[in-house]
Amino acid sequence: MGGQALVLGGGGVAGIAWTTGLLAGLADRGQDLTGADLIVGTSAGAAVAAQVTSGLPPAELFARQAEPARQTPEIPVDIDFEKFAADFGGALTGATTPAEVRRGVGQLALSAETVSEVDRRAVIEARLPSHDWPERRLVIVAVDAETGEPRRFDRASGVSLVDAVAASCAVPGVWPPVTIDGRRYVDGGVRSAENADYAAGSTRITVVAPLGLDSPLPAEKPLLTVLDELRAAGAEVALITPDEASVAAIGQNPLDPSTRTPAAEAGRAQGAALKLGWS
Repeated sequence: MGGQALVLGGGGVAGIAWTTGLLAGLADRGQDLTGADLIVGTSAGAAVAAQVTSGLPPAELFARQAEPARQTPEIPVDIDFEKFAADFGGALTGATTPAEVRRGVGQLALSAETVSEVDRRAVIEARLPSHDWPERRLVIVAVDAETGEPRRFDRASGVSLVDAVAASCAVPGVWPPVTIDGRRYVDGGVRSAENADYAAGSTRITVVAPLGLDSPLPAEKPLLTVLDELRAAGAEVALITPDEASVAAIGQNPLDPSTRTPAAEAGRAQGAALKLGWS
């Protein structure tokens, strides 16, 4: 395949804002990554991926995150993280393989009480400047809630971009699974917060991980292992995670809409100070 790939990982509305700010800051520095040949988006990263392939420049996308008057409506979430972790632990009891883990999380998602799919889809729809798939390669990752099998949506999948992003952003136990062609899908982060291995074959890969190396969701492989495997296959790989100021701006609840402005600003400052390097 070759070319340059940009992998955008999950991290809630704060992750969307921080990643958008980061990409704008990198562009300010003359290091614009948004023209990558392949963009892989998971969860929050799916929303950012759809935004950066919409045709709007990074500075405009940043303004949509940082300026309160331009922010799109979000549904506030107040999570009891101890209960959240306990629910996940119960759902995964007896699971011994990655597929069993994903099915357990999927069942948790299917049984959870959440807002309606219609209300949640309206939020995703408002986030996206364009509802059309771009011409260049964009891959959005979700997981079938019943089978636990990952699904990669793209322009050729016959699925609307809004539905694909909504599925990838369907955090289990928080947002409703998304119905596509009679199947129910949950957050692509159930497989991996980044799904960086789906960029295999690219010559140069940049992975943006708003959650750092400690994802709250189980993954098939640790991120660093995946990156080592990509390098072993011949790719140059760079990993970007939040710096100290960005971690503070993202805060303890990345699903809190009030984090958008500080997270976007911290991301832009980090990007503007960052000199990219691949190894």
